[in-house]
Parts: sequence; structure tokens; C-alpha cells
Amino acid sequence: MPEPIESPHKGHCVTINNRSRTRITGVLDVISFDTEEIVLETEEGRMQITGSALQVKQLAIESGTVEIEGRPDTIQYTETRKSGANNGSVLSRFFR
Repeated sequence: MPEPIESPHKGHCVTINNRSRTRITGVLDVISFDTEEIVLETEEGRMQITGSALQVKQLAIESGTVEIEGRPDTIQYTETRKSGANNGSVLSRFFR
């Protein structure tokens, strides 16, 4: 089983303001992005954001922060860092 990647950043947080500006911390890498989908590698696993008119406005990998403008429709974790397996929906992970 692969060892988890250690990050210099501590903490993963997603903040959405007025469903038009999104700030994400704990970002390790930007896998891909276009106006309808952004895929990030975060401290909690791979995150897929889909929506419309999405734009990466600020990217600071050194501090682990990404700021996005546009209308997000879904935010989904597609892989988890802790086990490498899908551990259920995002909501089920919040209420453990």
C-alpha cells in the first residue's frame, strides 16, 4: 500500500461566498481545469468541482490555496488520501 504524501500545509477547508467565489485550502496540486470542471489534489484526496464559468483566479501551491470564480454546481471527492478507497459521500464523511 502506498505511503500517504505528507504536506507542509495543515488543514483543508472549502469556503463558498454567494455561490460565485470559492476558496480552498489544503491544495497539493491542480490536476486539470477548464470553464466547466476543475480537478484538485487536496490533503483529503482528489476533489472534482463542476459548474459553469469556472476560472482559477489565484493559485498559491506554496501555501496550498486556490481561489475560484464561477458558479459551482457540484463538489465531489473522487479519491481519499487516508485509505485510497471511496469512503462514501462527502456528507457521510462530515457526520462520522
